[in-house]
Amino acid sequence: PTKAGVTPEDALALARAVAALPRLKLRGLMCIPEPATDFASACAVFARARALFDALNAEGLGLDTLSMGMSDDLEAAVASGSTMVRVGSAIFGRRSYAQV
Repeated sequence: PTKAGVTPEDALALARAVAALPRLKLRGLMCIPEPATDFASACAVFARARALFDALNAEGLGLDTLSMGMSDDLEAAVASGSTMVRVGSAIFGRRSYAQV
């Protein structure tokens, strides 16, 4: 993977630790599936993230942001309950990593 974060198993402990800090507020979760995932596979990943988001809120943590989906999988993300999608390449085009 090219991104890192907290495992689902450790998310509640982290969220509680952040909640105990008076000057910090955990707003939500971000989920990025593997690239080139088909719709059903992306929905399965997003459903697990949504379940975790709901479980954290059931603990009274007051999360309001579930950031899932980018340009290539935004339909699956929205269908799965995303409150924020990142659609930069759909707007600005693909990045060029060519050497200058």
